[in-house]
Amino acid sequence: MPTILGQNQYGKAENRVVKITRDGDTHHIKDLNVSVALSGDMDDVHYSGSNANVLPTDTTKNTVFAFAKEHGIESAEQFGIHLARHFVTSQEPIKVARIRIEEYAWERIATSDGNSQFIGSDEVKHSFVRKNQEIRTTQITFDGDKWQVISGLKDLTVLNSTNSEFWGYVKDKYTTLKEAYDRILATDVSARWRYNWTEDEQRMPNWEKSYEQARKHMLQAFAETYSLSLQQTLYQMGSRIINSRSEIDEIRFSLPNNHHFLVDLEPFGLKNDNEVYFAADRPYGLIEATVLRDGVEPQIPVDMTNL
Repeated sequence: MPTILGQNQYGKAENRVVKITRDGDTHHIKDLNVSVALSGDMDDVHYSGSNANVLPTDTTKNTVFAFAKEHGIESAEQFGIHLARHFVTSQEPIKVARIRIEEYAWERIATSDGNSQFIGSDEVKHSFVRKNQEIRTTQITFDGDKWQVISGLKDLTVLNSTNSEFWGYVKDKYTTLKEAYDRILATDVSARWRYNWTEDEQRMPNWEKSYEQARKHMLQAFAETYSLSLQQTLYQMGSRIINSRSEIDEIRFSLPNNHHFLVDLEPFGLKNDNEVYFAADRPYGLIEATVLRDGVEPQIPVDMTNL
């Protein structure tokens, strides 16, 4: 045979499942996009077309929806763990299951009555996060023995309107960028962190609390870092999470530098004192790096495109 089969997997991608939990008049919603990938003893289906070891992808789709009813959706991670364990333990030919989940957050609409709650500002007054934009992510991989859980978020847009500089950089004959001593720093955060929970015998993290806390520490580090470069801010964000959350050993960021350029208003006889900017969507600087707990080997892929 002139060719041989290499790595292969199959499954049902992007199963959109919405679970409503009704607690009296109070309802809770979980909105997930679940992709299942299975691999194992699948040589025959590729070589001869025999489906004897193939669990139909339609069945994996049905399993996702059935499990939403049978197990509920406590968290994206816990739901993915239920699915991965089921596929590996119930189907002998399946050796590895990978479950990727995106979670879309819904925010309650406050009514205009005496029960409405208003959240006051804290000491930091120059940092902002765009509401209802981020997507929570997780990837669960199980081989029948070991677990790997990589969670995170993407499309979290943040901005500091001051406390950011950029100067002292290398200059050559093609350099036209002016040094900045007070600039806007903005980015769309894409982050993935790896949990050190790998075995059923270990105490499982509280997935919901861990996500909320990792996000909180990330945003606080962004707001509280006087930034001389986006790289410096990235490292502080990662370090804050690693130092604050013992269940997380590694985190990787991909941060586009969303440039904001001062608009020249002099032709109109106006002085632009760091007030009016042009927000350029491209091209953009792209800053990427991994932050690790000391002594830990990296496992998160450098290219996070498909995570």
